[in-house]
Amino acid sequence: MQKQQSCPPPAPGSDSLSHSLADNLESLLTLLGQSGDLVVRDFLLFGKYQASMVFFSSMVSQEQIQEHILKPLMARPSGHPAFTDNLADMVHYIWNTAVQVTQGTTEQIISSLPPAIVKGELVLLIEGVDEALLLDMRKIDMRGVEQPQTEQVIRGPREGYVEKLENNLALLRYRLQSTDFRIEISPLGTRTQSRVALCYLDSLADPQLVAEAMRRISIIDTDGIIDAGYIEQFIEDQPLSPFPQVQSTERPDKTVAALLEGRVAILVDGSPFALVVPALFNQFFQTVDDYTERFIMGSLIRLIRLVALSFSLFFPAIYVSVISFNPELMPTDFAVAISGGRAGVPFPAVIEVLIMEVSMEVLREATIRLPQMIGGALSIVGVLVIGQAAVAAGLASPITVVIVALTTIGSFATPAYNAAIALRMLRFPLIILAGMFGMYGGMIGTILIINHLLFLESFGVPYMSPFIPGKWRDWKDTLVRVPLWWMRRRPSFLHVQDSSKLPASIPGAYADQILQQGGEADEHPKADHNTAGGSRNQ
Repeated sequence: MQKQQSCPPPAPGSDSLSHSLADNLESLLTLLGQSGDLVVRDFLLFGKYQASMVFFSSMVSQEQIQEHILKPLMARPSGHPAFTDNLADMVHYIWNTAVQVTQGTTEQIISSLPPAIVKGELVLLIEGVDEALLLDMRKIDMRGVEQPQTEQVIRGPREGYVEKLENNLALLRYRLQSTDFRIEISPLGTRTQSRVALCYLDSLADPQLVAEAMRRISIIDTDGIIDAGYIEQFIEDQPLSPFPQVQSTERPDKTVAALLEGRVAILVDGSPFALVVPALFNQFFQTVDDYTERFIMGSLIRLIRLVALSFSLFFPAIYVSVISFNPELMPTDFAVAISGGRAGVPFPAVIEVLIMEVSMEVLREATIRLPQMIGGALSIVGVLVIGQAAVAAGLASPITVVIVALTTIGSFATPAYNAAIALRMLRFPLIILAGMFGMYGGMIGTILIINHLLFLESFGVPYMSPFIPGKWRDWKDTLVRVPLWWMRRRPSFLHVQDSSKLPASIPGAYADQILQQGGEADEHPKADHNTAGGSRNQ
């Protein structure tokens, strides 16, 4: 137990505790105000001294208070070794001999007691003692560790963050059992006093990155931090950009992988999401499956995901520009088929596509907000009924329904929800530009998007790294994923203190093993595993 030294000793009679238990209780209850879950428990300390405990019943474990505090403190002095009648040393005697609590402090300032009680600590006041004992008895019922809801994987861990900060830090400690793992916790929010944890590996992370993350967090001045999304909006570089510059995840394994690359993670008490910085464009289209599967499968899945990204962003604009301005780009038979399907549609192609896209966005939002059992049925029935009815009523052509369906499915393939929203937002200006200027307008819109991406930064790192500025060693984990034994170094744009992940000889050794001919292996037969002396690791 350490005595708090943050405040200088107050002048007598100002804000300090007095020797009168009644006066201390009156001052404390005045500061706390009226509350239904505020408990003041009076009892006889060791059967001879008046004492009181003050706590919020909704924030503490009353069973532990009864077993580990009340029971030993209400016992007779004969049951306590080295009992002292000196009231000046009573608080320290209780801490060292009687109570069975792991964390506690002493305090002499009355105004410091209410914030501690609100956080779930118990305050012990004794008649004749001008010092209070604060014991950490916080216990809040939380949901257990479950499978993440927003980041589903086929092959990978099934653990996700919960709302309690201690549990989330334990999940990180469980996967990252290193003495270099640093956690710095500080309160944020003048009213909520939410605890924010900054996590990084001391031997890897760039000290300038850690200092910048600390600086941005420290200058946040607001009355409440409810979720990690609040902090994201305060620390991002370009708040007006549709693209996210901070990665959010509810997977501990994904957070640990980011820490091992030299990034910094931010967790908030009460939020089941972690923030990872710096966050680059290609991170939002990578999943855990890319690394848990073999590199051929992981690369194929990633390429399919990038194709889906192109569908979701460019397909409607290309369709509108070709139908409205450049029909000569289509084969004759295909153009005839499309014109036959659009024969009864009263709207231009751009209006038709915009109506269908807005309808799909409304349906998607309704599906998300409805209960899960109803939302799934609504999405299927809504797409079938609305699409078929629109074609039958002549409000949309069949090819438009197909294009919008491919676009919607492509947006579903984007792993990060916030990145998918950015692409959905940019789809509409591209459609409008294509409807006004054709392919030329679509190209202008694409160039503006690329220029905006090149302008963005995340904590000083260019958003389009490693594409621009390019470096070959960082391209090994971009469009495709090379074998893990080939990715010997960490990304150069993170400026980590230790860039090596594997020894220099590892890639060559694995390459020799792969290129080795099968006939050579038969010349050196392995040991017989069925014999008593055989080793399974040979």
